[in-house]
Amino acid sequence: MPELPEVETYVRALKPLLDGKTILEAEVRWPRTIAAPDASLFPDLVRGRRFASFHRRGKYMLFGLDSSEWLIVHLRMTGELRIHKPAGQQVEHDSAPVDSAALLPASTSDKHTHVIFQLDTGEELRFRDTRKFGRIWLVTDKETVVGKLGPEPLDAEFLPQHLEERLARRTANIKSLLLNQSIIAGVGNIYADEALFRARIDPRRAAGRLNAGEIVRLHQGLRDVLQAGIEAQGSSLQNYAPPTGGKGGFQEQFQVFRRGGEPCFRCNAPISRIVLGQRSTHFCPKCQK
Repeated sequence: MPELPEVETYVRALKPLLDGKTILEAEVRWPRTIAAPDASLFPDLVRGRRFASFHRRGKYMLFGLDSSEWLIVHLRMTGELRIHKPAGQQVEHDSAPVDSAALLPASTSDKHTHVIFQLDTGEELRFRDTRKFGRIWLVTDKETVVGKLGPEPLDAEFLPQHLEERLARRTANIKSLLLNQSIIAGVGNIYADEALFRARIDPRRAAGRLNAGEIVRLHQGLRDVLQAGIEAQGSSLQNYAPPTGGKGGFQEQFQVFRRGGEPCFRCNAPISRIVLGQRSTHFCPKCQK
């Protein structure tokens, strides 16, 4: 499932491709993709709306429309948004060079394409999802969708003491709490494992028992690993690829994730793989106490 760096990469890449463009029509091919409003109403409600702003909250993409409504997208496991060019037409963009995979001919639609937005440029914005877990909302108040999320770990206002307050007296293991989106927004399995390694904290530790120094290291580890993920355009393992084509590169920087049995880059001990809260977890048993 795309995490904060992958979703941030999506938002940044789509902004120059969609900014100022108007939705002429929308086609919903699988109604359950539309979480709100009713799928039968969705095409009429988005028709004529212009993309005006681009944001991310946790793992959600938030597209502000000129109607003051929000088009919100959660990719979940296999969702993807792609811009498709009209057949036989070369589409120019003011953004950085776009891989040919990002602007595909309109004829490439398949059974996994569940929503198609016709744009005033002749292009199509398509939501494709093989597992059908991804969802799209159109709402007037974005907080109805993202209001329960915890703080953004990369915000300047998110300080070590705020992390300490959110973990205080918690008996659950720290790995599971990092995955809890009401505690911190946007962190998933990859970046939780990598942040805990950087902080030298065993993922099985009770969150409320971390001391002040460990909290500071974890806070910094989270920020460092998420920023590195953004700079690498995310991690491409199975399904994720940036919307402008190619692959993310953060998988080349993994210290522990999916390296079970391989030597730790820091101490040479074999990386352990266990299951916590039904999620695979990777850590160095020597470095992470």
